[in-house]
Formats: sequence, C-alpha cells, structure tokens
Amino acid sequence: MSKGTIQDVTLFSDALQEDMQLLIYIPANYSPLYKYTVLIASDGKDYFQLGRMSRVADELLENKEIENMIIVGVPYKSVEDRRRKYHPSGEQHDAYLRFLAHELVPYLDQTYPTYQIGMGRALIGDSLAATVSLLAAVKYPNIFGKVLLHSPMVNDEVLAKVENVRTPHSFSVYHVIGTGEDVVKLTNGETENFLEPNRVLNSLMKDKGFSLFYDEFEGDHTWKHWQPDLKRAIKMNFGH
Repeated sequence: MSKGTIQDVTLFSDALQEDMQLLIYIPANYSPLYKYTVLIASDGKDYFQLGRMSRVADELLENKEIENMIIVGVPYKSVEDRRRKYHPSGEQHDAYLRFLAHELVPYLDQTYPTYQIGMGRALIGDSLAATVSLLAAVKYPNIFGKVLLHSPMVNDEVLAKVENVRTPHSFSVYHVIGTGEDVVKLTNGETENFLEPNRVLNSLMKDKGFSLFYDEFEGDHTWKHWQPDLKRAIKMNFGH
C-alpha cells in the first residue's frame, strides 16, 4: 500500500501569541493539480498515533473510497494547555477558535490546493477536542462545513451555544458516544456522566434540524473504541 507522508510544520499564531505545531498528512498520490478536502484534528498527535489516522486514510485513498484529502493534526502541549484551549471556559478558548478559522485555514489555503469553501473543510476531535471542534463550527459555520465528534464533553455552555445556532444547515455533524460513558474518569480524578449530556445534545441538534449522523457504540471513553470508528467516520463524510 502506498503511504502518505506526515510533515511537521510550525506556524506562529498571532491570536495565541505562540508557535503551534502542525502534523500535516499529505497523501501518496499528492499533486498540486488536484484539489484537496482538508480535515483538521484537534488532539492531533493522538489521532495520528492512537487513532492511526494516516493508515486509515492511506487505505481508503488507495481503494478510491474517499475523495482526495489532506489531514492536519494540531497537537496539544500538555494537559493544562489542552484545557486552556479546548474547554469552553478555558482562558485561551476563543483565541484557539480564532487560530483555527483565521490563521490555520488561510495558511492551508495558501500552501495547498484546497477547495477554499466551507464544505471542503472538516473538523474532528475526541472528548474535549470534539467539544472545541463543534464550537469552532458553531462560531464559524461558513468556514467549516463538517464536524466529526468522538464522545465530546458536553456541558450547559456547549448546549447554550448550539441552541443559539441560527443556521443549522451550514455544517453537518457526525456524532458518536459510548454506552459505557456514563462514568468517565476525568484528568482531575473525578468522574462524570458523558452519555446523558451527549443524548441531550443529539436531541437538541435533531430538533434544530441539523444534518446529523448519531450513533452509540458499546464501549467506554477510550481510543480502543474511537480508533475502529475512524474508518466509518472518514468514509461516511468523505466518501465518493
């Protein structure tokens, strides 16, 4: 199987006032003559290492099951850094959303032959990275056309932001959660029910008329379950 390459790029963010590392997957048959869909992953290193995302993409591209795509992983620097940027009440949350929409997207559009339209850009994340991906699409619905959520952290703030969406048709949502996620151990040692709020989020999005795929898998809040789901998630959202 021909393998894509992963480029390690550093991009300085004005919004965040820091260097951001990017892991950019370029498919094996890459040519500037083609156009590419862009998939941006927060928790970027996890998606490549634990999710084996490049291998999934290699296989689907080789079998011509999906459109040409470039995948951009945005890793976090530490657990604290992840919370500051991804959590809706994190102090760098708004700046991170601005970075995604107003710095990362223009950089990708200048550097690669992308479609330069919302439907040609997607966001993906797991847990808090799913939360920030959803909130980026909510805030910038014309920039991001698809969002793929693996077990997002959902609280009242997230629900309120989704409730306020005026244009539910501007982006599509792929949303999965595990039936074993009623007790999730948090990094601070406490536990939380992720399943219930995700069900509330799903019915809210249904009521609002979002373009939606929702599924509950048997399993808990780990890569053991998100990894096998990746193939379906990518095929469903980027299939021919």
